[in-house]
Amino acid sequence: MKDKLMEKNKSLKELKPMDKRFHKQLNNLKKMILSLGAMVEERVRMATDTIGSCNTEMASKVIKSDYQIDETEVEIEEECLKILALYQPVAVDLRFIVAVIKINNDLERIGDQAVNIAQRVMVMAKERNLEYNFFFDYSVMVEKVKVMLKLSLDALINMDFDLALDVCHKDDAVDEMNRKAYSEIKKIMKEHPEQLSYLINFFLISRHLERLADHATNIAEEVIYMIEGEIVRHGIKELDK
Repeated sequence: MKDKLMEKNKSLKELKPMDKRFHKQLNNLKKMILSLGAMVEERVRMATDTIGSCNTEMASKVIKSDYQIDETEVEIEEECLKILALYQPVAVDLRFIVAVIKINNDLERIGDQAVNIAQRVMVMAKERNLEYNFFFDYSVMVEKVKVMLKLSLDALINMDFDLALDVCHKDDAVDEMNRKAYSEIKKIMKEHPEQLSYLINFFLISRHLERLADHATNIAEEVIYMIEGEIVRHGIKELDK
């Protein structure tokens, strides 16, 4: 009996260093995903700032720096797979890694949407007709999208359920703004068909902003999954109840 207890204690001591390495890698993974979040947030800020200013220099920076987000996304995915293979985590730790893999993908897609906006601005700068001064004001929509992204990342940092749920609720307002933008721009297109090539870029920008909000919502939903262990992609209203 004594020998068995000694053997068990020895096994526990042998596991402790592995546990420390595991939690160290989990902490490192969290730092990596938050670093990517900060990088993506900055790209979104830069891209949305170019909409009103038509700053082609800044737009070009957003496009050229996209490789940094892509490379970081690959590094995070590889780290997740390595942790899964080495430690075979369960329960809360497994949920965290699965959620990070999905959030990682959403952050990379947000980076792509920022690039898409920057590309639209570059095209508009070339096609702009000084005799035609139409401009669709996206300032309110932009602000809402940036707030959603910030709150979703804050919810991730603090594991805040209420904050994540708030992000999910804000998505409807952005969807409605996208529909209104589409209707207004379509009306202008009918009145000025000669400007179709130029005007279509305004609709595309609206679409990219709406997709940004969708990805921010996805991040918030994954935070809820981490906290509650429930998949809520299609059941936010039920969760409210």
